[in-house]
Amino acid sequence: MFVGLKMLRDFETVTPQTLVKDAQKILDESKLWMLLVEDGDDLVGYVRKEDITGALPSMITSLEKHEISFLMSRLTIAEILRTDIKKISPETEIEAAADMMHEMNLAGLAVVDRNDTLIGYINRSVMLDVLVEGMGYREGGCRVAVEVEDRPGMLYEAAGIIANMKFSIISASTFLSGDRRLLVFRIAGEDCSSVAAALRERRFKLVESADFQKSWQ
Repeated sequence: MFVGLKMLRDFETVTPQTLVKDAQKILDESKLWMLLVEDGDDLVGYVRKEDITGALPSMITSLEKHEISFLMSRLTIAEILRTDIKKISPETEIEAAADMMHEMNLAGLAVVDRNDTLIGYINRSVMLDVLVEGMGYREGGCRVAVEVEDRPGMLYEAAGIIANMKFSIISASTFLSGDRRLLVFRIAGEDCSSVAAALRERRFKLVESADFQKSWQ
């Protein structure tokens, strides 16, 4: 999956001259994590929700109400924008973009073309949606989780058992759990009991949440 297939295309940007109070309204209405800032055709930075909140006057202030209103009516994005904007191409793998956001604690990434022109935006909400889609959650079905040794061929073997039973696999995901690997299958249909029985018969260890309760207590 590539960033260009999941990036937001219809989103609002602001300019350095945009009033902070107007930017706050855009953020509240759009439910975005941050706003990209453009000056003409140039992407010059971004502003986060936290930046805008921090720019708003504290309740503990010596200023009079009319003074606060006057200052807020003139405060612009230029005074609080961040210029260390991170850019990626639409060809970037979505997991690479997610890892970058995680490692750098970013609210979002600007997607630009080869001419450095802004063409899209990726944020945390998009990444969560990709996770849900990748796990096949919205397609229904039933779920089977198997704990296996972390060695080649385990996914192929387990998936082969399911396929030979004529069940359609909606999604197959793998996760590390110590030195073991979890294989998580979402299978079309409402009852996975026969699949579970077949996997157990082939000595696969099926797991449920109860098997891990001690690790998170």
